Amino acid sequence: MERGEPGLLRTDPVPEAGEDAAATIDTTETLSQEEQEELRRELAKVEEEIQTLSQVLAAKEKHVAEIKRKLGISSLQEFKQNIAKGWQDVTETPAYKKTSETLSQAGQKASAAFASVGSVITKKLEDVKNSPTFKSFEEKVENLKASRESKVGGTKPAGGDFGDVLNSTANASATATEPHLEQTQEGP
Repeated sequence: MERGEPGLLRTDPVPEAGEDAAATIDTTETLSQEEQEELRRELAKVEEEIQTLSQVLAAKEKHVAEIKRKLGISSLQEFKQNIAKGWQDVTETPAYKKTSETLSQAGQKASAAFASVGSVITKKLEDVKNSPTFKSFEEKVENLKASRESKVGGTKPAGGDFGDVLNSTANASATATEPHLEQTQEGP
């Protein structure tokens, strides 16, 4: 089978970008002197266009840099603008919007759950406070406080907190044992 037959794939190499076009010419092909001259002229013309375009691009880049300098646009400002634009692009994507919405819903559900737990705990504490056992304990603490204050001769108003009751009890115990210590020291 010959190359280039209809219906078959060609096996000629495809030139890569920037590859020398002259290197891809099949050496088995015979070009006439005239065809070779024409290709050389075309090659020179394309290379000259490439050189011109490179010079124009360099001049335009220099002009852009001069305009930015006159406007006071620094590389840092340009970087900040690029970051801001990139972030804006990200926040406009469907994936970001979906993720943001999901996280918002999760936060709302977590808040509701914490509020519910707080309500349950508050209710349970109220139940404990209103239970007969707690009321009995509270009554005993009040009685103890009243009896200690009467023994110590305290004039504190009724209804102090639990810490006050404990302090009062400790003071009453210390006062009650002091005369006993004096008696033992004066003894035989």
